[in-house]
Amino acid sequence: MTVHAEGSERTRTMPSTHNRLPRSADATTILAFFVVLQFVLPSRLVMNSLPLSLSAASLTALGLGALWLSTQMTTTLGAAKGSNPVRTMLFAFFCVLVASYTSSAARYLDSDEREIGDHIVVSTVALILVALAVCDGVRSRDRLYFLLRVIVVCGSAVALVGILQYLFNFDPTPYMRVPGMHFSSFDSSASDRNGLTRAVGTTANPLEFGVFCAMVLPLAFHLAFGARQKGRGGWFWWTCVGLIACGLMFSVSRSAIVGLVPAMIVLFVGWPARRRVWMAAASVGFMMVIKVVSPGLLHTFRNLFQNANEDTSVQARTHDYDTAEHLISQHLWLGRGTGTWYAPKHEIFDNQYLLTLVENGVLGLISFVGIFIAGAYAVLRVRKLWARHPGAERASTDRDLALSLLASLVVIFPTFATFDFLAFPTVSAMAFLLAGVSGALLRVVTAEVLGEPSDPYAVV
Repeated sequence: MTVHAEGSERTRTMPSTHNRLPRSADATTILAFFVVLQFVLPSRLVMNSLPLSLSAASLTALGLGALWLSTQMTTTLGAAKGSNPVRTMLFAFFCVLVASYTSSAARYLDSDEREIGDHIVVSTVALILVALAVCDGVRSRDRLYFLLRVIVVCGSAVALVGILQYLFNFDPTPYMRVPGMHFSSFDSSASDRNGLTRAVGTTANPLEFGVFCAMVLPLAFHLAFGARQKGRGGWFWWTCVGLIACGLMFSVSRSAIVGLVPAMIVLFVGWPARRRVWMAAASVGFMMVIKVVSPGLLHTFRNLFQNANEDTSVQARTHDYDTAEHLISQHLWLGRGTGTWYAPKHEIFDNQYLLTLVENGVLGLISFVGIFIAGAYAVLRVRKLWARHPGAERASTDRDLALSLLASLVVIFPTFATFDFLAFPTVSAMAFLLAGVSGALLRVVTAEVLGEPSDPYAVV
């Protein structure tokens, strides 16, 4: 295939498929390894003999950061360069994070606050590096879908563990310790609500488990519908959809529903009419199954919202506004320092917006939330680009993927207001992965629409 560059007499020749270089391990392979470590292993597992309590996934993320930095110094390793909305906001948040850390280090801090602050800064930088590695290192649609499939399969594994905890009162996570690692705590995060066990999967908390399932579910829908259209493997992806949906319900979490509702609204608005009708019927059938499997579950969810004003967990999320306002006014722009406000030493802020304002100031909140706004902008840009070429081969699939990514990203914004999001590693990693995938998809589609090769392996 020959592509003529606009405004130039030069041509670029693309070889046929049989001339492609053999596919070997690349950044996407390491990212898939990170996903497995982050999602499948219990979040309480940390590495032995390290001064900081870092997980194997965090170490992998730091290694990805070193790899990303190396690729940015060369022109032969195939990494993307140049502007991208997600990449720009990641860089802005990193700069604010460093500035906030430097500002806090310049004044007195208790030793425990400084130690925890160091740990949180390293963990947050690791997540930034993961998002950068996805945005710049996943260069083709094929590798992008490979990463998405790994995310959905691992999400289904997390949900399966939660189903075992809920239905059979069996928790396999204590048996999932691997050599060279230990549990940072031995207290079970499982709890009950109205006599119902709240599943946690491999995450740290039922709330985190439910929100995580809500974030993965739109991606599982995309893979399931895509496989159905192609006529192959649909049963496997629909099984993943069922596991993730059950996991969400078995978390018995109000925050999971708060995140799921806007995500489903986004999907229903963007889906074709036939798919909406099919999914509405399937949702009714799913609720009937839940009613049979766990008769009191739907009633519990109804009470969670009907009696929200009397719920102590809701009251705990709203009584700390005066404290937050006082702290924010003391360090308005850069905050008091990442990780320096923590429980049980300080009052808990079950609100990531407030916590970011306190720890990183106004600049921190703008740049942090801006990462996910940039991800939403990137996928909307993808849909707009393909709207100009509706008959293109990949237009329909990419637009549907962009819609699913937007739905997953939408889960983040309301749930920021319901708990301290960044304190939970599984949902935090998922959020940064979504931002990176959105940026990578925009790079792939932009290159394809402009007639440029997006995959370095495609050029011999």
